[in-house]
Amino acid sequence: MTDTFSKEYRSKIMATVRSRGNKSTELKLISIFRAGKITGWRRNQKFSGNPDFVFRGAKLIIFVDGCFWHGCKKHCRIPSDNRPYWRRKIARNVARDNSTIRHFRKAGWQVVRIWEHSLKNPARIISRIKTGLSSGVDNAKIAKEK
Repeated sequence: MTDTFSKEYRSKIMATVRSRGNKSTELKLISIFRAGKITGWRRNQKFSGNPDFVFRGAKLIIFVDGCFWHGCKKHCRIPSDNRPYWRRKIARNVARDNSTIRHFRKAGWQVVRIWEHSLKNPARIISRIKTGLSSGVDNAKIAKEK
């Protein structure tokens, strides 16, 4: 399908669209926190990189990544329309995610990224978060479940 707007005008339109987070995945993770009796988290904290959850005392940042938008190897399916655009878009998102991880780690924070599809296994998520909260160990090994 051909776009009815010029590339420049479409870019201007898309630049006005602001992300509001993926509310359903965040709410699901909140219910997992509550089931696991995990407390001390905050949402909507003013940090660069916009983490979904922050545990300030433990210096732990949590991101919940949607499989499509963050390029999950198992579940991301590039739309057949305008494939080059979507490949570039998702590649930029992945690069930004990696840059954000480096930024927070350099500042002394632990970073846990949770895939949307892994929300189906609450026990594993509870274990990962409790490990991050109770240890000063860098979570590089558990940074992103594959």
